[in-house]
Parts: sequence; C-alpha cells; structure tokens
Amino acid sequence: MLHVLYFVHDLADPAVRRRVLTLQMGGARVTLAGFRRDQNELAAVQGIMPIELGRTHDGRFGQRMSAIAKSLFRLGATLASVDRPDVIIARNLEMLAVANRAASQFGGNIPIAYECLDIHRLLLRKDAAGKTIRAVERYLGANARLLLTSSPAFVEHYFRRLSGLELPIMLLENKVLALGEDSEGDMPRSRAPEAGKPWKIGWFGALRCRKSLALLSEFSRRMEGRFEIVLRGRPARSEFDDFDGFVSNEPHMTFHGPYRNPEELAQIYNEVQFSWAIDFFEEGQNSNWLLPNRLYEGCLYGAVPIAMSGTETARFLATRKIGLPLKTATADHLAEVMGGMTEQDYLDLFAAVAAQDRSNWITDRSECLALVQRLSSLTPATRPSILPEAVSQPHGNKGGLL
Repeated sequence: MLHVLYFVHDLADPAVRRRVLTLQMGGARVTLAGFRRDQNELAAVQGIMPIELGRTHDGRFGQRMSAIAKSLFRLGATLASVDRPDVIIARNLEMLAVANRAASQFGGNIPIAYECLDIHRLLLRKDAAGKTIRAVERYLGANARLLLTSSPAFVEHYFRRLSGLELPIMLLENKVLALGEDSEGDMPRSRAPEAGKPWKIGWFGALRCRKSLALLSEFSRRMEGRFEIVLRGRPARSEFDDFDGFVSNEPHMTFHGPYRNPEELAQIYNEVQFSWAIDFFEEGQNSNWLLPNRLYEGCLYGAVPIAMSGTETARFLATRKIGLPLKTATADHLAEVMGGMTEQDYLDLFAAVAAQDRSNWITDRSECLALVQRLSSLTPATRPSILPEAVSQPHGNKGGLL
C-alpha cells in the first residue's frame, strides 16, 4: 500500500478532507500534517489524527512565514513517529518548503508532488518581490516530480508561461467525490419555487469575495424579495469588515455556516435554483482562471450556474451550452439577466444542466485509483521525462496529464 505524507497549509479546509478521502479511495495510506487556522470538525477525516505543525492566521503572510520557519527547526522531532513515506504531497508553495525538509530528514530519494490549486497574486507580480517568490518556487520545486493543479488556465497562463517550473502536470479538477454508487435518488430534480416564494441563489464554499457579497446584496434589495441569497461555507473573515453583521442586516440574505462535503451537498444545493460560480477575490488573475468547487457541486445537483463572462468558468460552461453568463458585474445587469425569470425559463436552464454527463462533475473510484497509480509511478529513483505541452486539449480531462 502506497504511503502518502500529505502536508497542508490549513487542516480545517474541507478540500483537504476531500483530497485525503480521494487518496484513501485510491488505495493509499495517508499521514496528514499541516497548520491549523481554525477549528472545523466537519473537515475531520475518520481514522486520521493529523499532525499539527503550528497555527497560522488567514491574511497574515508574515505570520505564516514565521510559523513555517519555526516548524522546519522542529520537523525531525515532529515526524519522529511517522513511517518513511513513499511519496510526499505539498499543498501550496509554503508546504513545498516543509516537504523538502521532510524528504531530506527521512533520507533517500522520496518523490514530492507539488499541489497548487490557486495562483497567489504575489506569484504574478512583475516587480522584484514577484521575481523573488517565483525564484523561491523554482528552487523548492526543483526536487518535485509532479505538479497537481485544477484548471487548464493555470497551466496556460502561469505554469507554462511564467513559473519556470519544468514538471509533468496532472489535472485534477475540483469535482465532487463520489463516496458510493450513484443512484436515481441522486439525480437532479427541478425545484421551481412555489407561487409567491422567492428564487434562491446559493453562494457556497470558500466565501472570500467582498465584491460578490456587495453585488448580491444590492441585487437582492433591488428585487424586493423576489430573490433570496443563501450563503453556506467558511467566510474568510479577514477579507470582510464585519461579515456576520453585514449579513444579519440584509433582508434577503442568510448565512447557514459550514457543511460536510460531499455528504451534505445534495441537501444544500437542492434548496436553491441557482449557484453563484463567480469570484472577484483576485480579479483578472486567479479568479479568472480557476474552476471552483461550487461549479461542479452545483451542476451535479442541478443548480443553474451563474458565471462571469471572460473567465475560465464561463468558457467551461459555454462549451456545454449551460448556465447564465454575466457581461458586467453590476446589480443592474444582474437584474436584467435574472429579474424577468419565469418558471419556463428556469426549467429550460435546469434541463440543460441536468442533461450533462455526470462524469463531468464527479470524481469516481477509477479516478481515485488513477491518482494513486500516478503517484506510485514516481517512486523509482529515475525522474519522469517532461511531457510535451498539450494545454489546448478540451476540458473534461479525467485526471490526465497535460
């Protein structure tokens, strides 16, 4: 059984739980180690007691670097009881530093996979600071043998053009992990609101975008109760002046806290008709390139996605002829697109989403096995050859190499 040592920047991130479950379903044994930002019992994985490397705080880059530096000095003692892993996965750049130190302490040629699912704005700066951090990434990535990322646009716009990393790349889209066999009970069903009830737009997952919150607030107030905004997940409170106070003062917006992913997805998405698949957090950069978790989650359960034109999400939806694109990020335009929504309009939009092949949205057991098999192939001492560039292939690559 392949033993994977998985270093993560946030043990409370639900996406970490999903990756651990994916590796386990693929037949790997996982040791999880990382930093704690906050408590989130819903992100716990049964049977795994994570190794805590320290505490960090969201939005405080300097504090995070200090915490990582301290963890490196005591890493040998921290990992003393851990069996030598076959492969190390480092989630995000800062964990790549920890992975390199761990590999040297275990001795031998332990392969490292670099998992990068967001391109931080610091990596894209054109000044000396940006050049420096990209140089750090290239230095730390020199010992890696595989890059795991979630969007072809990350490869096209950053890894091939700017990063300088020369690694084989495996695309792992942010699909919903299928824990069991699909059933007819899981198939999406239309849910137009009853007469007099509001249409509901769900914004679920990592809530970090002030612009989205303000836009949805203005739109829902303008619609005077015809639309309700439902928020669920983990707010990045460092990005908001007062998230809870703001939402509590909104007449048509509610926040229901975190949820268990993937176990509670059907329940929460079946309560809304539309899914907000827009993020302006790093507008023009990472936000334009990502394919977010909520895109796959909402479509799987028949929530009609709302996307921003010109983004990778909008292009993804356009190839499938589904969803609602916004040309401009204003409440006026959102009201123009959504304000006249009828039941038949919704049913047509829903039918287009429901007709899609569910493999577009689901990571099944075969893809879990493929990931673990790919990681297993790294274990020989010989470094894999760099594959030719093939970024232009269409979406829907099932965990394949780019």
